[in-house]
Amino acid sequence: MRHSQRESLSTGRAPSPAESLHHQVLAALAQHRIATTSQLRQMLRPGGSRQLLSRVLNQHRAGGFVDYAVLPQARRSSRTHAWYLTREGSRLTRGLPALRGRPPHYMTSVTAASLKTPHTLTVVRTHLAFAADAHRLGHEHSPWDWAPEVSHAIGDGERLVADAVMYYTVIEGQQRRKLRAFVEVDRTTMSSERLAGKLIEYARLYQYEPAPLRQRQKTAAGPAWLRWYPLFPRVLFVLTGAAPARLHDRIGDLQAMVAQHPLVASLAREVPLAAAVLDDIEEQGPAATVWIPLAGGEPRPWSSLPYIANPEPAPAE
Repeated sequence: MRHSQRESLSTGRAPSPAESLHHQVLAALAQHRIATTSQLRQMLRPGGSRQLLSRVLNQHRAGGFVDYAVLPQARRSSRTHAWYLTREGSRLTRGLPALRGRPPHYMTSVTAASLKTPHTLTVVRTHLAFAADAHRLGHEHSPWDWAPEVSHAIGDGERLVADAVMYYTVIEGQQRRKLRAFVEVDRTTMSSERLAGKLIEYARLYQYEPAPLRQRQKTAAGPAWLRWYPLFPRVLFVLTGAAPARLHDRIGDLQAMVAQHPLVASLAREVPLAAAVLDDIEEQGPAATVWIPLAGGEPRPWSSLPYIANPEPAPAE
């Protein structure tokens, strides 16, 4: 990257049209950790050419700001690059407005990137399905409305790490409805029992209240999650990596956890919980009736999942 581009990134001044894609590529990799060339094109320039993104990425790689891992392919003649920020690239993104308040993130080596690539790229796939749906429906969901690997304390020194927190605005005429969701992406690489155990972690987060900082404080300030969310985000499980019958068996195990665990059952009375298959989301769109409520009931769009106590669509979050 030329000195003038380095300066504009570090000072945060508004980029010129020629520079904006350079900024957006770095910001997207800082936000989403790892992405392929095709995913970055879908994310940043849906109508643009692959060659345009490749040119920008190769310029950044020549400057030492990004690098890539090569994905294993069935055909050796086909090479897909999974791009990520280097330490220097991460340092440059700290001044970008879209990333204010978010810690810098980079990969230390190609090996480290390769270990995270399969799961991270699947999480990006999930985001892109929601982004495409939002564009089609006239809703709002940008690359910066998807925060990966969000961590929250749940007590006893333990933490829950969500694969992503999604921010999404439904626009219907003059009405704007802001929704939030914790998103868990399951590639069938963990046991079904461990997957269902994630629901216990969310139930603990829902109830967790940190101890008062001072002894003279008689009560805590309420649940810890209120520091970040006006309402507890709905919890969405996205499943892939196995035959449809096996994926639906895993959804059944999630439903069993809701029925059998008292903390999770209590959470389900207050917060919409649902699961869907990634192929269905990509083929039909997340707004289709592909989401199976974990507390029971017919499939629905994710944005109108019911509460047990209130069968009407969930309020804005």
